[in-house]
Amino acid sequence: MANEEDKKPKKKPSTGFNILSGDSTDGHGGYGVGTINLDNVSPVIIDPTTDEIYVDVGALHARSALEKRKKLVKTREEVPDGHTAWIVWVTLQKTETGPHYYGIGACEFYLNAEAKRAWKSMPEHVNNMDKSMKGKVVVDHMDAKSKKMLREYLIEFDKDVYERSSDEVKLGLQD
Repeated sequence: MANEEDKKPKKKPSTGFNILSGDSTDGHGGYGVGTINLDNVSPVIIDPTTDEIYVDVGALHARSALEKRKKLVKTREEVPDGHTAWIVWVTLQKTETGPHYYGIGACEFYLNAEAKRAWKSMPEHVNNMDKSMKGKVVVDHMDAKSKKMLREYLIEFDKDVYERSSDEVKLGLQD
């Protein structure tokens, strides 16, 4: 007769990837060292078709209101009569003069809400979030209306933060 423990499903090994708040690299060398700190990254959702723009932290785990209740398909062509919305990774950085917008990475999200279908490129999301966290501005592929919506939203959120931002951020958001 087999041992009871042999019958239990084996637990899969952990990937070791954790998202933790606070500074996990404070020198102790223990748990959490090497994890990514997403405290200063905010996902801004832009839908130029409906003129909506808002922060939705659910996007950090692919659970934004825009993404929920839609089947993600493998190709853009599988979304009938879709339209482009954007998930934009905005990174803030604090300096002696105050916080400023440090990096911006825009990612296309193509959807048809009625058909409950959507497409996004996961590598684009991962790479553009990484670029945003490294102070890069990746918005060249955005349409003019969406860029304008983002610029106005960031200024409205805090004009001083926008004014302290680099010229690269300001120029990237120009029409």
